[in-house]
Amino acid sequence: MMSPPLAPSEMAFFSLLARCSSLAAAAREMGVSPPAVTKRLAQMEARLGVQLLTRTTRRMHLTEEGEIYLMHARRILADIEDMERHVSRARQQPTGLLRVNATLGFGRNHVAPLLSRFRQRYPDVDVQLQLTVAPPPLTEDAFDICVRFGEPPEARVIARPIAANRRLLCAAPAYLAKHGEPVLPEDLARHACIDIRHGSETHGVWRLRSGKREHAIKVGVHMSTNDGEIAVNWALDGHGILLRAEWDIAAHLAAGRLRQVLGRYQTPAADIYAVYSPQHQYAGRVIAFVDFLREAFTDERAGLDGRQPGSSARE
Repeated sequence: MMSPPLAPSEMAFFSLLARCSSLAAAAREMGVSPPAVTKRLAQMEARLGVQLLTRTTRRMHLTEEGEIYLMHARRILADIEDMERHVSRARQQPTGLLRVNATLGFGRNHVAPLLSRFRQRYPDVDVQLQLTVAPPPLTEDAFDICVRFGEPPEARVIARPIAANRRLLCAAPAYLAKHGEPVLPEDLARHACIDIRHGSETHGVWRLRSGKREHAIKVGVHMSTNDGEIAVNWALDGHGILLRAEWDIAAHLAAGRLRQVLGRYQTPAADIYAVYSPQHQYAGRVIAFVDFLREAFTDERAGLDGRQPGSSARE
């Protein structure tokens, strides 16, 4: 059976031995006892099945196999050092093309401005942003990062949480004054509701939770669209009740233009994630942008409730 490959630490150990005049000198440099060095070398030779050093009372010499091992070990260690230096530099000074995908309104109002600030910080990164209604499959490798709402179902991708987010039920005060405010989730069935149609999601069924109990309500959809900004404007005009991400309506709630309803019931989460393929997880531009997103959304979250009208995010 083939021996397991030696770790870089073993290669570094043998390179140090080759630099020293004796095992005792190597032990002093490593800060261990001479028997510990002898034992470690014996384990290496036993694993490889060859003798790497010949030892006399005064000196030690590399065998032919030891010379070959040392030559390759030094090359591999140098390659590892170059790789680590390159990765570290790429993290600090990212370069290359960064391809980003996001949903229409949220990408326009949040991701696009952040990309502008990101490139000001990292001018060697070229930016490509594409906005779509539905997130594309990452298997096609058309993007480096997708900014998504909710953790993706694919197990083979990396999903880094960027910001907490939740969906809220809301309506204009004028609508509630005219039609009354729902008290129970079942009351939604008799209200006019505004639905947002995304991809293959089930439409017209809103799910709320109270403890362990789930309420799946078939609502009366009087208006629907695939654009979140349009849906919010319809709600502001008093056309009905809307289920919408908090990032989109926080400013309107704070200003009183919209009012939350059924607030004691839990609605589906819509946390924001940066999603990317494992093949991009060590790319400096990807790491830098994910960290930049987390920092920016943390700052923005702190001021979410105090936003001015018109600056809300659109999913």
